[in-house]
Amino acid sequence: MAKTTLVPGYVRAANALMKALLRAGLKIKGFGRPTYLLTVRGRKTGQPRTTPIVVIEEGGQRYLISPFGMVDWVRNLQAAGEATLTRGRRSETLRAIELPTREAGIVLQRTFVSGIPTFLAEHFDVTAESALEDFEHATVGHPVFLLQSAA
Repeated sequence: MAKTTLVPGYVRAANALMKALLRAGLKIKGFGRPTYLLTVRGRKTGQPRTTPIVVIEEGGQRYLISPFGMVDWVRNLQAAGEATLTRGRRSETLRAIELPTREAGIVLQRTFVSGIPTFLAEHFDVTAESALEDFEHATVGHPVFLLQSAA
């Protein structure tokens, strides 16, 4: 089982602010990518849990990558298999498929090559120049999910 990464305190504070702004209907981009509210059923309580998240859009597909490792939203998404993404007034329920190591490594590598903020990149043991195998290894502790329509 992958270890849990501690989320820096500033991320928790920023998430609280982002959640409030996104719930108010503002459309925000995080690092040049759209930011959504991700709502997932809690694996223990069954209650909806919401967190702001940046969605990676590439090649007509949408992905979620966990920069902080096996945090609650990841474990909840693994258990539930689906989530609701909300941006502005638009919400959609999506299936979340955790990608196998090879595919996840390719998505993570492309994300690094296209640009990832330094404060997030430092939580991975790879750089944009790392070999694909290194990215595959990094996804063990940083799951990558493919989002697909639940319909």
